[in-house]
Amino acid sequence: MQLYCESMTEYKRLKTREVKIGNLLLGNNHPVRVQTMTTTDTMDTMATVEQAIRCIEAGAELVRITAPSKTEAENLANIKNELHRRGYHVPLIADIHFTPNAAEIAAAIVEKVRVNPGNYVDKKKFEQIDYTDAEYAEEIERIKDRFTPLVKICRQHGTAMRIGTNHGSLSDRIMSRYGDTAMGMVESAMEFLRIARGEDFHNIILSMKSSNPLVMVQAYRLLVSHMMDEFGECYPLHLGVTEAGDGEDGRIKSAIGIGTLLEDGIGDTIRVSLTEDPELEIPVCRDIVKRYASNRLPDSVSKQIPTIEKLPYAPFEYKRRETFAVNNMGAKQVPVVIADLTKIEKITAAHLQSVGYTYDEISDKWAISDMAADYIITGNQLLDFALPGTVKVIVYPATWQLAIDKGTYFPLFEDSGYAASDSKSEELNFVMVDCFSDQSPINDFTYLEELANDPKVVFCLSSKNTLAMQSVRRMMIEFMNRGIHNPVVFITDSNWSTADEHLIHYATETGALFLEGMGDGICLAMSSEAYSAAANIAVSGRNYIANASIEQFINNTSFSILQATRTRISKTEYISCPSCGRTLFDLQETTAKIRSVTNHLKGVKIAIMGCIVNGPGEMADADFGYVGSGVGKITLYRGKEVVKRNVESAIAVDELINLLKESDAWVEAPMNVK
Repeated sequence: MQLYCESMTEYKRLKTREVKIGNLLLGNNHPVRVQTMTTTDTMDTMATVEQAIRCIEAGAELVRITAPSKTEAENLANIKNELHRRGYHVPLIADIHFTPNAAEIAAAIVEKVRVNPGNYVDKKKFEQIDYTDAEYAEEIERIKDRFTPLVKICRQHGTAMRIGTNHGSLSDRIMSRYGDTAMGMVESAMEFLRIARGEDFHNIILSMKSSNPLVMVQAYRLLVSHMMDEFGECYPLHLGVTEAGDGEDGRIKSAIGIGTLLEDGIGDTIRVSLTEDPELEIPVCRDIVKRYASNRLPDSVSKQIPTIEKLPYAPFEYKRRETFAVNNMGAKQVPVVIADLTKIEKITAAHLQSVGYTYDEISDKWAISDMAADYIITGNQLLDFALPGTVKVIVYPATWQLAIDKGTYFPLFEDSGYAASDSKSEELNFVMVDCFSDQSPINDFTYLEELANDPKVVFCLSSKNTLAMQSVRRMMIEFMNRGIHNPVVFITDSNWSTADEHLIHYATETGALFLEGMGDGICLAMSSEAYSAAANIAVSGRNYIANASIEQFINNTSFSILQATRTRISKTEYISCPSCGRTLFDLQETTAKIRSVTNHLKGVKIAIMGCIVNGPGEMADADFGYVGSGVGKITLYRGKEVVKRNVESAIAVDELINLLKESDAWVEAPMNVK
């Protein structure tokens, strides 16, 4: 019934075939494996070995190495032998794109090869061709002839294979018939999988990567559904958001895509693709995976969530839940951001700077950033200073009754408290609902009937259940089934310790819901214990909380989650590939340089790609592309159109700015943007 997972209300791993990669077992309920990819030149044996060792010692269970030609494929033997000589036996993966003969060489050397069905046989020319069924069948036969030799070599040597579809590198054949869609990604992989199965080869892993988490999640779900329908079984799945970027944004985008699937038990191995040194990807992978350790997810907890009889929405496509407007929430308005300031003992005007509002005493004016919170929760505090007109304040009911300005202050009720109260706002009331926690009756929805479709109510959903996302999603399904159209704000608390853990927690639990088309607002917070620990992080200067208040860190995270789910665009988006042995310039340095001069271009998507392999295809839906085309040479794209070829790297960033100006995508940066 569930179509794409074992259960949406209990944590159950999707049953997949067992695959052997060297001495490592994957799938079939084995632990979710973590992996990364080297960034060194594959022909530099010692540099690649040293980097691989750093990755292994950081916790990588598989290490991928690029092999763009026969020469690099052959050198994999030297790399493998040196690693073994030093006592490291982690399975190696050869990454292949355009060169079948390199894949065939590598398959006899390393434990696994990865092929991209979009460019393994096909040469992408961005041509639209109307294929007849007969012509399409002829193309499949051509692929079979070219792909089958690799399948036979893998079977002979016991080598595993990943059929790795990328959203941005679908073949012209797939694009012509299916378009730039999740379904096209699935069919691209299924073509190759059918050929492998025809040769009785099953040591296969699949992936459906995209830089857009929404497309990625839909593609994996569709793949599971199609494998079950056609084969009656599923192969293991490698999860990843390709070209996620760096820093907070890269971690958030990865956690949304990977975490959404892992929450439903989908995924057997993961890679977080960051524009950072590969060993730095592994701790992020481990932070994601440890959320699903058996000691965190006891079976008894899941029994608190009622089962789902029928899904009222399509899990393979995006459609925003229909709501009516209450103030600036709901209907077709972008989701609001609510900042929790309740842990600040005495809130002053200066504290609002952390959530996007800066007060200038000389001019007596507020400067409002693109990432300014729409509401602040102050709890029991009424503020003794004049507020900017765009921010509203949420307080507890007793405090709200004392407020003079009922157009700025709004009450926050517990679920039963609203119905019982004689004093309510005539404009907007927030009502908290704890979804299916241990304390709440499983099927007692009587209070919903009292509040349903009240034109002055916005629900705030959270859950103390260990399966918090599933609990809140289940309540949203109850809303849909009962025809409740009130706007909903998701409130997510974190009790984790490090900045990365907080980012992953927030992104997974709220991002998954926004990808389902649910949600009209977001409010992130920390437990008191986590807040105290984070304050120490800020003081010590570690991670992303360094040089920022906790409130600023959380506010930025809220906007980044909405940006990554494409529900509210508030800043420039960078689609930046991780470095690899094919990279033709310093990707981290160049990404930082481009960010520094373009980060004020709200809503513009810029792809920064290290080489032509990850160029016009993999940057997918970017507005502009900066792609390595040779040593010291850059090619600039507008969409998928080449605009300037072989630009000297010394002037390439300036030429990118010129292209932005010529395309009417450039505005001068405000004075306070650096």
